Amino acid sequence: QVRAVESGGGLVQPGGSLRLSCAASGSIFSINTMGWYRQAPGKQRELVATITSGGSTNYEDSVKGRFTISRDNAKNTVYLQMNSLKPEDKAVYLCNVDARGPLGPIRVWGRGTQVTVSS
Repeated sequence: QVRAVESGGGLVQPGGSLRLSCAASGSIFSINTMGWYRQAPGKQRELVATITSGGSTNYEDSVKGRFTISRDNAKNTVYLQMNSLKPEDKAVYLCNVDARGPLGPIRVWGRGTQVTVSS
């Protein structure tokens, strides 16, 4: 079984920063794309950023220039550095991992970590 566990959320003032982490564990042979999504109350889940095993990144337009996704392949961990946070960034941030295990491909979601941006 493969798990993804997020950490690093919290309350921050507008203009502040937070760093989210997500560690994948379990029966993992390899990990392809890792990503961050977010879901605000009453809204659909949306892509924030993704990073491939080779380091290629993709960002949602509203976070470009403010958020940076990175990963540590040795630790099966993906990070999201969030700077210049805005109230509209408030959401539950969820980690997604596309991995390969002994039974083949598997896509795993974390349970999420709350990010609140408020003065």
